Amino acid sequence: MQSATGNSPATAQESASCAPPAQGEPYLLTPGPLTTAFSTKQAMLRDWGSWDGDFRAMTARLRRSLLDIAGDASDEAGEYDCVPLQGSGSYCVEAMLGSLIPRDGHALVLANGAYGKRIATTLRYLGRAHTVLDKGDYLPPRAAEVERMLDAEPAITHVVAVHCETSSGILNPIEEIAAVTAAKGCKLLIDSMSAFGAVPLDVREIACEAFVSSANKCIEGVPGFGFVIAKKSALHDARGRSHSLALDVHDQWDVMNRTGQWRFTPPTHTVAAFIEALRLHKLEGGQPARLARYANNRDVLVAGMQELGFEPLLNARWRSPIIVTFFSPAHPAFSFEQFYELMKQQGFIIYPGKLTVVESFRIGCIGQVDAQVMRRVVQACASALRTMGVDHAAPPAAAIEERKLLAELA
Repeated sequence: MQSATGNSPATAQESASCAPPAQGEPYLLTPGPLTTAFSTKQAMLRDWGSWDGDFRAMTARLRRSLLDIAGDASDEAGEYDCVPLQGSGSYCVEAMLGSLIPRDGHALVLANGAYGKRIATTLRYLGRAHTVLDKGDYLPPRAAEVERMLDAEPAITHVVAVHCETSSGILNPIEEIAAVTAAKGCKLLIDSMSAFGAVPLDVREIACEAFVSSANKCIEGVPGFGFVIAKKSALHDARGRSHSLALDVHDQWDVMNRTGQWRFTPPTHTVAAFIEALRLHKLEGGQPARLARYANNRDVLVAGMQELGFEPLLNARWRSPIIVTFFSPAHPAFSFEQFYELMKQQGFIIYPGKLTVVESFRIGCIGQVDAQVMRRVVQACASALRTMGVDHAAPPAAAIEERKLLAELA
């Protein structure tokens, strides 16, 4: 299996050509929505009947394709099935939690950023018992501490983990989390929203009850739906469990299998775009090739930003190929709001920080961008700093010292 954090040969990625966005559109350097291929946009120009046989065939195709990427057989022999759901990624996370965790279940939530905390908030709304392991902004949850918490609370039935925590850009060690969860007889639910399709998640190798992702992430589609890939046994057991009609994964699965249709009005144009995005994903070389391009984007970006004096929040071991968080410069003339606008004027939309402790900002590495684009991003950052009168982008010394200390703890 290819490492998600290992360096990728630049020569392999220089050959990957990513067309620029349409005239006047900026590059979206965010964790999704992201910059999409022109042909993906073009696929949305046709209207589809939601009950029509052609559209039902498209739904069946996307379900089979996603199971293939997940490593499961896309037929009756497979252990898993794919259930698309209308709405944002958070809708799908809530649907998974509310449908697959029994009302008398108890979840251990592994949190190291905003999205792990959102899972805990969702469970509170759902009235599900839960315990939170909060590692802060810098550190991943490790197998040994998960094991200790499962031993300390025998009532825990499920472990819920975020694959890539995009509030910091950390790639969590899902393989070791899965192994210890299975060894303790618990069920693993994964929020792989910003990772699936690029970072390996093969259900033959990672024991999980279910995971969720979204159309507008590493497959490079557009917003409008997400999907739950779950064991068929878990979907069977979920009957009558959901708190919500619209977010009932079992009912959506049952209706799709019986009729080929979505229960409620599907995002037809988004599905059409996703079919094209899946074609491009396969044409590029599937998950390994997409990982290689994204990892190279990250490495080119980080190297260039460090030449300007910027420092990434995370050390290389935990730095994902999805999005990179950088400390804001300590220079008194630096203002993120002005920096953002200057970057936008040069054709790049970046992301504000989402940390609780230090000032930061984020730059995404996913979407229809390649190493050449990332070099232009670095040049745009240099230009913005000059305009602001910032002669060096070094962060506060205390931030670097804290990072070193916490890296030793990891």
